Amino acid sequence: MTTLKNNDFSDIAYNRKSIRVYDETVKISREEMLEMIEEATLAPSSVNMQPWRFVIVESDDAKATLKPLIRFNTRQNDTSSAMILIFGDMQCYEFGEEIYDKAVAEGKMSQEVRDQQIGAIIPYYKNFTKAQMNDVVKIDASLAAMQLMLSARAHGYDTNPIGGFEADQIAAGFDLDPERFVPVMVLSLGKAAEVGYDSVRLAADKFTTFK
Repeated sequence: MTTLKNNDFSDIAYNRKSIRVYDETVKISREEMLEMIEEATLAPSSVNMQPWRFVIVESDDAKATLKPLIRFNTRQNDTSSAMILIFGDMQCYEFGEEIYDKAVAEGKMSQEVRDQQIGAIIPYYKNFTKAQMNDVVKIDASLAAMQLMLSARAHGYDTNPIGGFEADQIAAGFDLDPERFVPVMVLSLGKAAEVGYDSVRLAADKFTTFK
């Protein structure tokens, strides 16, 4: 697993650019892809429910399925090593016991705390409205998405976050229940075949208030 040095983060974040054209000859192994996903899922999530779900679109057939669903971003689809579909799982609490049991097994939580947490959290999540759960899973999955972009940069690859896609069709297009899996973004991933464009940011004090 790639470990960032103390001064690496600012360099990676500052130098990351949104790349839309990739070197088509570069393929990323599934082993390395899973390593980047694992690094991404070190991101925090509400009560550690980890609602992010990833679909790696890398085969020609899968890219052909995706292409009409991202009509304004087809260059990324055609040239990238993979397109990563990121979803939020509206029933993520179904994994709650597995997650908390693992914490107990690894000595990170006592059985008593595990039982108390599970007894409170799962009923609480089940009582959320659809809108409330939608907000939770999208926020948490977005944290993992940004961390995946930084992880990819640390591995020497480039990304482009894509929000322009057919949100009402993309889950079903990849055999997921659209009522359960909420699309968050599509992320193209590969080795850049273009320099990319520099962008500007407003100064931090422009949108920061101290009280």
